[in-house]
Amino acid sequence: MRPNAVKKLLKEGKPAVGTWLSLGSITAARFMARAGFHWLTVDMEHSLVDWETATHMFASIADAGCTALARVPSNRHDHIKRVLDNGGHGIVVPMVNSRHEAEQAVAACLYPPRGNRSVGGSVHALNFGCSANEYYAHANEQIAIILQCEHIQSVENADAIFSVPGIDAIFVGPNDLAASMRGKDGRPPSGEATKMALDHVLATCKKYGVAAGYHCGSADEVNARIADGWQFLAITSELKMMLNGAAQEVNKLGVGGAKVEMAKY
Repeated sequence: MRPNAVKKLLKEGKPAVGTWLSLGSITAARFMARAGFHWLTVDMEHSLVDWETATHMFASIADAGCTALARVPSNRHDHIKRVLDNGGHGIVVPMVNSRHEAEQAVAACLYPPRGNRSVGGSVHALNFGCSANEYYAHANEQIAIILQCEHIQSVENADAIFSVPGIDAIFVGPNDLAASMRGKDGRPPSGEATKMALDHVLATCKKYGVAAGYHCGSADEVNARIADGWQFLAITSELKMMLNGAAQEVNKLGVGGAKVEMAKY
C-alpha cells in the first residue's frame, strides 16, 4: 500500500504545504497536483463540488503522486465514509468544538476495532496503489485525519480535543475563528486576543504531539508560520492564485483592474 506522504511528514515533525481546491474543476486539479504541493484539499463544504466530481479530482491528484484530502460538508459519519470510500487519502473536518465531536470524526475515519467505519467502496484502493484486501488491512495506518479549530470554543476546549488519539493535525480557519471572537458590537478581536488564541493552539498541539495547521495568505506567511513551529499549512486556493496572477498582469497593463476583492482565500 502506498504510504501517505503527508501523514509521514507530519509524524516526522516536518511541514506539509498545500492549497485548497474550490472551483470544482477536475482539469485544474490535474494541473495543481503537478505544481509541487504536498497535498490538495477538495473543499466540499463551501463549494459546488459534487460527489462524482470529487471522486475524479481525488483520482487525478493521486495519479499525479500528490496527497488528496477533502474537507467534508460537516462532521457526519456518512460524509466522511463517502470521501474515503471514493479515494480520499484523508479528511478535513470543519467546526470541531468538543472532545465528543473529535471522537466521532476520528471513529468515522477508522475501521474497527479502532473506529466504526463500515467496509465498502471500490476505488479507494486504486488511489493507494494496492489491492482491496491490502487497503482494508492498512487503511487505518494511512488515512490522514485533520480536525479544524475555527471557533473560540475549540480553542477553549483545546486540551480535551487535541488529546483525542488518532488526530494527525489541527487546522485553524482564521476567518471563522475571528468571526467567533467578535464583540457584541460586531467588532473583530484585537491582535493581542488573536495571538493569544493561536499561541494556545500551537502550544496545545505540541503538548499532545499533533501537527498545528493554519490557512495562510501567502508563501511568506507560510514560511513565517513554519519558523514558529506550525506544520500543516495551506496557501490560499487555486481560485485566489488565479485571481492574484490575473491581477498582476492587468496591473502591468495599467488599464485598471478588479474594483473589489473577489475571493478571500
